Amino acid sequence: MGNSTESVITDYLVRIITRDGSIRALACVTTDLVGEACRRHGTWPTASAALGRAMTGGALMGALLKTGQRVALRFEGNGPLKKVLVEADANGAVRGCVGNPEVNPLREDGKLDVAAAIGHAGLLTVTKDLGLKEPYTGTVLLYTSEIAEDLAYYLTDSEQVPSAVGLGVYVEPDGAIAAAGGFLIQSLPPCNDELVDRLMARIGAMPSVTELLRQGKTPEGLLDHLFEGIPFDTLEKRALAYVCSCSRERIERVLVSLGHDDLASLMNEQGGAEVTCELCRERYSFSREELQRIVDEMMSGEAC
Repeated sequence: MGNSTESVITDYLVRIITRDGSIRALACVTTDLVGEACRRHGTWPTASAALGRAMTGGALMGALLKTGQRVALRFEGNGPLKKVLVEADANGAVRGCVGNPEVNPLREDGKLDVAAAIGHAGLLTVTKDLGLKEPYTGTVLLYTSEIAEDLAYYLTDSEQVPSAVGLGVYVEPDGAIAAAGGFLIQSLPPCNDELVDRLMARIGAMPSVTELLRQGKTPEGLLDHLFEGIPFDTLEKRALAYVCSCSRERIERVLVSLGHDDLASLMNEQGGAEVTCELCRERYSFSREELQRIVDEMMSGEAC
């Protein structure tokens, strides 16, 4: 299923629903997959925090989909990061990249300033491949550029599902990802206003997600903290992993789309081709002989 780490899977997500059926919630830990993405892209600390939050948000939103469906999140602002792009599917596979990995603005208190990295003017575009003829796309203006609040705003405003999102990434001084994860809570009809108010008060009073994760909170621990005293049932637990859908076969199809002339130029001018996947930085090299084979197969197909 593409490229992924071979380490033991420690990232996972838990989904619950309150006993009265009025609130659904998901929580996850994404430390390893975020660390893998940041290593591959060589991100500086603030860029790592932005990418990690977005990938965690993507994992949470992907878990709301049905098998075979996918979601893509694209944050584009006027800050130096330029963009954050994340793709996730219903099976727990997540990948992502940033436009400029060498970005590290800090706030006055020394904390990573993700909003400044993204920029305060821009768009969040959410694209869902639901297996239909055309994908569903929704776009909203960036709300705060803090990613979690932008996703909550999108879900509430564009999809009309009142939502709260909390995301956290802790980056060590050496750039390593020490903790990453988050939660997504949604109110379902008919709305239980009293329960929503209790949860909003609890979210407002709780420590940051980053702090809870650094304390060793698991997805179950995050949910127990949020829903203390509120009966709920656990619906599922699923593994999450950094997985890219690129492959040599897919890259070869991209080369075919270039056409005879461009492939001939690559053979004559560069003696081959090297293509790098934007989302995972995997490199695919094609020799002159391999490019010639592709051209010959193209011409043979056209002659049939």
